[in-house]
Order: sequence, then C-alpha cells, then structure tokens
Amino acid sequence: MQMKDRTQLLARRILKLAEAWPHTRSKNTVANQIGRSGSSVAANYRALGRAKPTAEFIHKTSIVEEEADETSFGLEMIIGAKLLKAALINPLLQEAGELAAMAVATRKTASRRRTLS
Repeated sequence: MQMKDRTQLLARRILKLAEAWPHTRSKNTVANQIGRSGSSVAANYRALGRAKPTAEFIHKTSIVEEEADETSFGLEMIIGAKLLKAALINPLLQEAGELAAMAVATRKTASRRRTLS
C-alpha cells in the first residue's frame, strides 16, 4: 500500500474510533486531539506532492512526522488511561509510528540530496 493510502486509511480509522466512543470529557479531549492530528498526517502528506522547492518538501515531511507523533501520543494516552483496550489501539499506534519513521527517512533522504546538489 502506498504512503498516501496509508495516511488516509489511518485518518479514517482514527475518525471512526473517535466517533464510536461514548462521550465523556476525557474521551472527547483525546478524540479531538487524535482526530485533528491523525487527519493532519494525511493532509500534510498530500501536500508533499505539491511542494515545489526542496526546502518546502523537507518542511512538510517534518509536519507529517510531528502530526504522526502527536497521534501516537494521543493513542498512548488512551492506553495509559485505560479509556479503551490496548488490543484495539495498538494497531493504530504501530501504524502512526511507522508513518512517522517513514517521514523521517524521507526527510533525511531529501536533505542529503539537497546537500549534494
């Protein structure tokens, strides 16, 4: 599966997760956070395709990494606060971590190429 598809799938899965929760103050707080950051991963990855100069591309990969990491943080909070079962959250947490790592690798490659140019 391509990165674009993976980021969009993560965003959809997180939105479905957030929508399925019973509404409490703590759950709404975390659901809002992961909803924003999870969808931002996909939106900013999509923007990479339109980034013109290399510096803009590198900056956008940093944003993808930050948003994926923020999503991971929110998912870790869900597990730590026992808001949902870890078995339900762990696949999302793994995917967010993998997407963050891929963004880091992409940024490093682009930075090296920029330096060599």
